[in-house]
Amino acid sequence: MRGLLKLTIGLVALVGLLAGADRIAVGVAEDEAADRLASGGRMAQPPSVHIEGFPFLTQALAGEFDEVRLSGEGMTVGDGKEQVALRSFSARLSGVAVGDGYRSATVRSGSGSGLISYADAARLVPGAERLELSYGGPGKIKASVMGVSIGQGDVHSKGNTITADGFRLTGVASLLKGRAASLLGPRSFTLTELPAGLNLAAAVPQPDGLQLSFSGEHVELIG
Repeated sequence: MRGLLKLTIGLVALVGLLAGADRIAVGVAEDEAADRLASGGRMAQPPSVHIEGFPFLTQALAGEFDEVRLSGEGMTVGDGKEQVALRSFSARLSGVAVGDGYRSATVRSGSGSGLISYADAARLVPGAERLELSYGGPGKIKASVMGVSIGQGDVHSKGNTITADGFRLTGVASLLKGRAASLLGPRSFTLTELPAGLNLAAAVPQPDGLQLSFSGEHVELIG
């Protein structure tokens, strides 16, 4: 009986040691993945990386992780000329396969989200240096020039391009012609620099900015 008790205690201790080693290994891997994402150009700076599933070492030996979560502040998106801050970024990646000594990684599918402010969105609109944008209600944004409201329009996206159109002059601005009217034509910008190699899925106006949703399949994460 005493021998069985010693064996049980020994097994519990061994399991504890293995679990501890597994958690240490996953922590090291998460830090390394964050650095590689930043150095490889997929992210503007190292994100917070969390590798799901237990045990980690079994997944590592198989060369594929069931699920990886990314998050961080200070990420950016851009149109190839201008980069703006992407706030509250988070992503969930499924089926992350690694190879070449962890120097490459592909994702079976992924999704994510983040927010850009209206001031930053306006910076991405070509030829609209004085244009100011703000929340206009569900699916809509307001436009103004030098503090004077000139209209309200709808926001939608196709591919990686975000477009605001259907603007209507309101109030005093409805009496204006020429330059004011020309500012209300469809305005769009295309994002060519997106986090983690994902694509834009949707852009939805919110009170504090444009909420961007991302998605992708068979994405090259590192390499």
